[in-house]
Amino acid sequence: MQAEPAPSQPAFAAIRQFITRLHFYVGLFVGPFLLVAAITGTLYVLTPQIENLLYRDQLIARTNGPAKPLADQIQVARQSIGEGPRLFAVRPATAPGLTTRVMFTQPDLGESETRTVFVDPASLGVQGELITYGTSGILPFRITLDYLHRNLLLGDIGRHYSELAASWLWFSILGGLLLWYWQRSVARPKAAKVTASQRARRLHSLIGLWTALGLLFLSATGLTWSRWAGGNIDSFRNEVGWITPAITTALNPQAEAPVLGEHAAHGMGAAADTAPPVSEPDMVARFDRVVASARAVGIDSPMIEIRPPRTVGQAFRVSEYDRSWPTQVDTIAVDPTSFGVTSRADFETFPIVAKLIRWGIDAHMGVLFGVANQALMATLGIALTAMIIYGYRMWWLRRPAPGASARTLIRSFSYLSPVAKVTAIAVAVVFGIALPVMGVSLLVFLLIDFFRAALSEMMAAEQRNMPPGLR
Repeated sequence: MQAEPAPSQPAFAAIRQFITRLHFYVGLFVGPFLLVAAITGTLYVLTPQIENLLYRDQLIARTNGPAKPLADQIQVARQSIGEGPRLFAVRPATAPGLTTRVMFTQPDLGESETRTVFVDPASLGVQGELITYGTSGILPFRITLDYLHRNLLLGDIGRHYSELAASWLWFSILGGLLLWYWQRSVARPKAAKVTASQRARRLHSLIGLWTALGLLFLSATGLTWSRWAGGNIDSFRNEVGWITPAITTALNPQAEAPVLGEHAAHGMGAAADTAPPVSEPDMVARFDRVVASARAVGIDSPMIEIRPPRTVGQAFRVSEYDRSWPTQVDTIAVDPTSFGVTSRADFETFPIVAKLIRWGIDAHMGVLFGVANQALMATLGIALTAMIIYGYRMWWLRRPAPGASARTLIRSFSYLSPVAKVTAIAVAVVFGIALPVMGVSLLVFLLIDFFRAALSEMMAAEQRNMPPGLR
């Protein structure tokens, strides 16, 4: 007597077919965006040493000797740049033989960009001027790579490309792991010759299997910096209290609330701009005492940035920016009159989630563990590139012949059980809201799928209506 088939088997087969088809669509349509992100990200993490060579004339001081006061260094930078730009911050030389960065802002610069004058701290000679970017202080060569990786040099509209890649990477990896798990026990004749398609599939699967955890990490950390999903993540963190502590530079605590989050440094003090501006010469004369006060209260990293107050009623902001291991990113506010500390945020007191996010972002950028971190991120980028290429080769070798019946996502969805359909729709809605670019792109997939099915049906109908001799 023949055994009855397991009742769950058809339902399971339908789910597997649906995930297979969705995995294919993600690879086919999102693959090019993932490929660009992988290549540009790999170039970014591999180039700090190249940048140091390109700009050694600005970075390496031409003379040796004791450093002059910061006030004198700022004054020569101001004379070099002229009266237009506003003094934004100063990064003293981190070691003997290196230059001090005196950073200015002006309206035509991009967000987080500064016009930086490099000053020899011993001779007070100006050694050049460059645009620098962000907390990491990268220079023009890597700024270009960063913008390529983030937005393809297209501004805010281009950020959708990187968010699309990060939104689907985790799903592609998890879907691929499921497909590998389901197919691992499929028996193949030992004597059968391995085809080019099977070889590409095997390499595609092995790369995904060995790099899955790393690629999931890249997807998660990339989403925290994205535009729409990143905003939702920030909102969620604020709701549950997973916020990054930050200081207030207001001398009157009632006048300004602390700025929270990873981007607290951008646009600070906008509400206080109505107060009278401070005198730059007066503030410049206080830089050295501010640094001495910061050193006295435990700001001991050689990598510090000092920002003067913009208006009356604000404090100096002194921040550590050493994001390697062990991380030193403490921040304090220093009263410009009494030189006492009015607010502080120490990394060791951060909630564990805030620490993990800080470490995750720095590891993603290849700076947390130095050269080892660079090598690991580059390996992941190269592996992702190879996996995508093998995926496309596999598709090309197995692509259906013209006029063949279309295997569509909508058709695969129709085979699901009612419970599976409702579950799939609910999951799609939840992730579509949390990751808006993912949701919009899924609708695009379905639209393409619909027209592809309609086109296939039209071609099949034409063939059926042809005279037998012309088919």
